[in-house]
Amino acid sequence: MQRRVAIVGYAQSEYQFDVPRTREDQVFDVVKAALRHAGILREEVDSVVTASSDFLDGRTISNVFLSMAVGAYQKDESKVEEDGTGALLYGLMRILAGTHDVVTVEAHTLASTINPHQILFYALDPLFDRQVGLLNDIAASAIQARMYMKKYSVPEEAVAMVSVKNLANAALNPLTHRKMPDLTVEEVLNSKIYYEPIRELMIPPITDGVCALILASEEKAREITDRPVWIEGVGTCQDHYLRERNLTQLESLQKAAAQAYEMAGIKDPYREIDVFEVSERFAHEELMISEALGLAREGRGQVLIEKGLTGLDGEIPINPSGGALSADPICATGLTRVIEAAKQIREEAENHQILGVTRALAHGQFGICAQKNTVFILGGDR
Repeated sequence: MQRRVAIVGYAQSEYQFDVPRTREDQVFDVVKAALRHAGILREEVDSVVTASSDFLDGRTISNVFLSMAVGAYQKDESKVEEDGTGALLYGLMRILAGTHDVVTVEAHTLASTINPHQILFYALDPLFDRQVGLLNDIAASAIQARMYMKKYSVPEEAVAMVSVKNLANAALNPLTHRKMPDLTVEEVLNSKIYYEPIRELMIPPITDGVCALILASEEKAREITDRPVWIEGVGTCQDHYLRERNLTQLESLQKAAAQAYEMAGIKDPYREIDVFEVSERFAHEELMISEALGLAREGRGQVLIEKGLTGLDGEIPINPSGGALSADPICATGLTRVIEAAKQIREEAENHQILGVTRALAHGQFGICAQKNTVFILGGDR
């Protein structure tokens, strides 16, 4: 990138179910906290980009109701549908284009207001899959999980270990929704079955939440903070519809990661990246994500979890914050991963801090069976 861009501030709400406050109140508080964390005023922001979904918000052009709350009054404002990493990419491009210097990026979903799994049903093919009525996002992911597990001889215990790890990590993070520090593999495998082999503790809880961060050009970032978190690389890719792609691999994530690695000059992510924050909406996805990111050979993601390499004390910690399994505010989930990765670099992750983090990867996804993927590489001053 010819122009360097940094994250200079951020904030998150506490992730819960059925928060007894309006969407506007929550967004206002979080954006205000992000500005305060950066040490700047609303007047210093040039542009605002939000991420949400009209379907999940339950109203058309939903961002129009948030213009005041997000601090967009008399600002250049726009919205990205779906994952917050898309809004971050849009904000990044605005600064790289030279038209803006400071951008607020906000993402939210109050998933408790409507069952998000019912909404995602409408992402299915309207001429066949919707008419037959057998598929939804959970059923499709169950098919993916079984295909992946069968092809690579992945035991259910390895998938359950992902839930155990992430929900134990979540107990160290005060913002997470589901915290289970003493969870066992047996408890995961004995939890309610949704669609075989997907069980209740392999799926995130329905979560309300808001997060926001502040982007700045290098010139402004140097004025705002002495601890900027630089965006060193980014990649994004969208795959085919689920019946037209290989469900045992996340090929769009492979391509997105390759783009981000090339931009950041990374040759060996296992050795060059200190921590990974990924959006694993189902436990088996973390194994597949680790392979797509080049941390394990095809079908060998299970080895990483079985050997403890992805734990807090492992060689490649994945989701020390608890990941999406602990809180999934849908449109905010990917941006949450970016904020958690930035916190690691700035040593602000408190009880789930990994020592010596200088470079981190954050991943966001959207769509059934992780159809769309975005990867960011973040780094601190060296």
